[in-house]
Amino acid sequence: MSNLTERQKLILALVIRDYIENPQPIGSTHLVQRFNLDYSSATVRNDLQALTELGYLRQPHTSAGRVPTEEGYRYFVRQLMGHTELPVATKRTIAHQFYQAGHDVDRWMRLAASVLAHHSQAASLVTAPHADEALFKHLELIATHGRQVLMVMVLSGGDVRQQMLSLAEPVPQEQLSAAAAKITALCQGLPLDSIASLSTQLDALEKDVVRLVVEDLRRSREILGGEVYRDGLAHVLSEPEFSEVDSARKALRILEERSLLEDLLNRTIMNDAVGGVQVLIGGEGTWEELRDCSMVLARYGVPGLATGTLGVLGPIRMAYGQTISTVRYVAGLLSDLVVDLHAE
Repeated sequence: MSNLTERQKLILALVIRDYIENPQPIGSTHLVQRFNLDYSSATVRNDLQALTELGYLRQPHTSAGRVPTEEGYRYFVRQLMGHTELPVATKRTIAHQFYQAGHDVDRWMRLAASVLAHHSQAASLVTAPHADEALFKHLELIATHGRQVLMVMVLSGGDVRQQMLSLAEPVPQEQLSAAAAKITALCQGLPLDSIASLSTQLDALEKDVVRLVVEDLRRSREILGGEVYRDGLAHVLSEPEFSEVDSARKALRILEERSLLEDLLNRTIMNDAVGGVQVLIGGEGTWEELRDCSMVLARYGVPGLATGTLGVLGPIRMAYGQTISTVRYVAGLLSDLVVDLHAE
């Protein structure tokens, strides 16, 4: 990033602040008058030109004022904005809303999505907390009818999975119980990769059951294995940047297509520390669907127990301070929920 003078930093910050509120090209006279600057219009005009040449601003038309570029927003977020916090009264209101939700995970997820959308005036997403690495704990096989068998698998942390198996031929309950006991003894406390390598020690029935166990554990390890909670799509569609159908469709693909969202989260936020906030501006040259968007993302939870992701999607012309502080605060509340749930 280029070294800017203190005056250029101020002018860039004011242009971005003004443009976020009113997306119209901004000229030097307007800046001087609106913010009561102690500089002449000519001085400000020269700095606007310098910022344009450095790539932080652009001029849509020869006679028009300037608007921020993606690089301008990145410089603002990383160098000029500093740490932001929600007002104490706002924090108190949000915390009270979550307190009223009790320990109902579904209600917390929906409330988190609603709070993020409301306070950022953008679209939000929240993934349910899931175990970072599910460990096998116990297995039961129960004969039900004919060749149908109910498989009940208990994972570390108390998560219980059930599914029906259809065997090639009926198997007595005694044989099913013996197979379940053997698999439990071999697999207890093991992660996915270790269980997958046990096939040489098993007979045909046990191999089939372990294959299903491995498939279930693999699904539990996926970042989007559970529900994705969304809110505020109308906020995004009402922005002038998304008045064109194609722009709106691209923005919504990020939220609606699980494979695309999975790729995005795996390549960005999943390597970050819990509570850290990451800002993606204009797709960062990687995601074409985000070319006209920005995303603010954070992980929540407790590594080793359970974690999830939450974030906000909106136009590049986003109120970054408000949005980042809201995402950070809600991530902290959801982390507290994960701690309380596992303490119980």
